[in-house]
Amino acid sequence: MRTDRPAAARLRRMRWRLTLLYAAVSAVSLIALVVVAAAIDSRSASRSRDAEVSGRAQALSRAVWVDDRGALHLEPLAEDGLASRSAVTAVLQRAGPGPVDVRWVRPSRTVLPGETGRANLWTSTVRTQQPVLATLTGADGTELRFATAPVWGAEDIEAVVVTAAELTPHQRDHAELLRWLITGCAVLTLAAAGAGHYVSGRSMRPALRALEQQERFLAEAAHELRTPLAVLRLAVEGDTTARARAEPGAPEAVRLVDHLDRLVAGLLSRARIQAGSRELELTPLRLDQLVEQVVDEHPDAGAGIVVRSEPTIVRGDPDLLAQAVRNLVENALRHGRTPDGPSPVDVRVAAGRISVRDHGPGIAEEEREKVFGDRVTAGHGGIGVGLAIVRWVAELHGGTAGAAAADGGGALVALTLPEHATS
Repeated sequence: MRTDRPAAARLRRMRWRLTLLYAAVSAVSLIALVVVAAAIDSRSASRSRDAEVSGRAQALSRAVWVDDRGALHLEPLAEDGLASRSAVTAVLQRAGPGPVDVRWVRPSRTVLPGETGRANLWTSTVRTQQPVLATLTGADGTELRFATAPVWGAEDIEAVVVTAAELTPHQRDHAELLRWLITGCAVLTLAAAGAGHYVSGRSMRPALRALEQQERFLAEAAHELRTPLAVLRLAVEGDTTARARAEPGAPEAVRLVDHLDRLVAGLLSRARIQAGSRELELTPLRLDQLVEQVVDEHPDAGAGIVVRSEPTIVRGDPDLLAQAVRNLVENALRHGRTPDGPSPVDVRVAAGRISVRDHGPGIAEEEREKVFGDRVTAGHGGIGVGLAIVRWVAELHGGTAGAAAADGGGALVALTLPEHATS
């Protein structure tokens, strides 16, 4: 079910946002799991490798022995199959302060680190008198994990057995695990996004149907309400004989028909925007010129409506602002009437503010908020939603609407909008 109406477009955008939210939450969760799994695997592999290479070094150190004369016997290493399972197995010995000598090595001396590296292995083992683990680069450039184990003589460490394990196989296995985890993460994220898109679509389908029904109802209501008003106006204006017999009621009937037509237009505009079938279009406009045009086109423009304005620019919807201005003027004309007839209405426009003042009895302080409610019953034939529409239009544009007592009597109702800064 697809439609290009604004409300449906907003629902589709919301659906895609929900899809992205599902995907983002799933991706973050899976990435966290990947990081934890990778860290655990790396730590486990390191511990397993270290335990293996250290165990070999300690096992081989027990095969090497020193006799009573201090001679180092390496013959058992040649017969021990464990010595061939490491990347390198060697026996280091230092006589006094001299360099560290390699007494036995398999398979190649080039795999051992250089003289400095061998000296560090010897020194660390003798100092701690414990097996030592270190990652060093061999003379041939191969990076290995080395483990040492001391060989004790009568009182001192006489030699150090060194074994090593390659890092590359473990790194390769870890990299392969990471690739599988990342691939699985991507697949599960896409699956979560698809599931979220499907679920959100199913959940929004009733809302789309309801929107279509509401939009259809608004279109039918606009036709059913405005067509009879237009026919009624033509009938009242066109039948001159009937109008002459009905004087002075005919002009009042025409005025009421026009008022009802504008009221219906305002209510339908409000319903369409609230239902989402019409989007609010804000454009920079001269508020003073809009007010002057609305007043000039008003049927009661000659009934003492005085406009004083200064140039001011706001961002707004021209149709909605025009409706709000009409409602302000009609409210002042209706409630500013005196027993002697209509009283003057003063309209002031400056700095994004429209002030409409009448010279009627005014509005009691406790009633000044209530008059902007949706269900206010007004006197003088008013239907009571005009000022509610004014406040709704103001809030829709980020402004305010309020009422106050005017100096010298009467009511002052104002609509204030943020001014648009021009470069």
